[in-house]
Amino acid sequence: MSRVAVNRDIDVLVAGGGPVGLAVAIEARLAGLSAVVLEPRPGPIDKACGEGLMPGAVAALDRLGVHPTGHPLAGIAYVDNGRRAEHRFRRRTGLGVRRTVLHAALANRAAELGVEVVRGRVSDLTQDAEGVSAAGLRASWLFGCDGLHSTVRRLIGAERATRSRGSAPAVVRRDDGPGGRVRARRADTDGRRYGLRQHLRLPPWGDLVEVHWGREVEAYVTPVAPDLVGIALLGPRGMDVAAQLADLPELAHRLRAAVPDAPVRGAGPLRQRTSRRVDGRVLLVGDASGYVDALTGEGIRVGLAQAEAAVACVLAGRPADYERAWATSTRDFRLLTGALVAAATSPVRRAIVPVAAAFPALYGGVVERLAR
Repeated sequence: MSRVAVNRDIDVLVAGGGPVGLAVAIEARLAGLSAVVLEPRPGPIDKACGEGLMPGAVAALDRLGVHPTGHPLAGIAYVDNGRRAEHRFRRRTGLGVRRTVLHAALANRAAELGVEVVRGRVSDLTQDAEGVSAAGLRASWLFGCDGLHSTVRRLIGAERATRSRGSAPAVVRRDDGPGGRVRARRADTDGRRYGLRQHLRLPPWGDLVEVHWGREVEAYVTPVAPDLVGIALLGPRGMDVAAQLADLPELAHRLRAAVPDAPVRGAGPLRQRTSRRVDGRVLLVGDASGYVDALTGEGIRVGLAQAEAAVACVLAGRPADYERAWATSTRDFRLLTGALVAAATSPVRRAIVPVAAAFPALYGGVVERLAR
């Protein structure tokens, strides 16, 4: 990784070297464009997430020549107080992949194609009719792939406020020791949701992603290796891992002998809104372009679809077309996830799993729609 950016012309400058940023760079190189990724952190980069790749995401990675190792996933199960609804994918399987493993596989493929990674970040940018200048680099196009709290999004004025009046920013405290307790310092006041994730050493007890529904949180259990599972919690600010798992007795029983493999990681707030995805020669991709919530587990799949669409629009010389392509690639995710999040944060929350179990065709249809 280069540490010093120099003035030179490139086709595509990617701000953010996470999975979606690397996917954009790979797409650019496969299209014959030069690409440089600007990333301040050394890889592989970790993140609090569910780590379950739906079948569509596995196929999208295959198309890029990226084949991470992981644990096969046959479907998704919802679990709540003894009730269970499950659906097994009809065509191909998904894959549980530790985030660092996924990142390393994408980084290796990018390097193989000649993508350069430069240590740095975008703190300001200027653009004209011919290109964009940022971080000492000059490029024909800048792709903002710098995550939930995107600087590029802010610099082009595309942020839309989501915080309620009087709410305080999240401050997450982490204890990095085994079994460390993690909680936010302030109580949730704006209704937005946050994520926590930890890996535990124990053999997976099945080949499904299990979503355990508690009173306030959802716990995603994803097999990612023969002896490793990831537990991701989604819920309000202030949630505590130990307390929330104790509120899920079936899951707590499964995990009673588990040994933490890594510290708890946190992320949030998860919902991010944008007013637009294109500003001249700047395009927003992945979480930087807007994020609903993680309940349907399709963040990577949607990001990969956006990466493909964004590069195709630039290659065609019609960047403005990306707005429509973005809307198309995220429509199912936004509609289905938005509806599910609304239900999960309403009085009908405890009816979600019973309804899914009572109407398996409906539940299966939703899963299949998101598995594409």
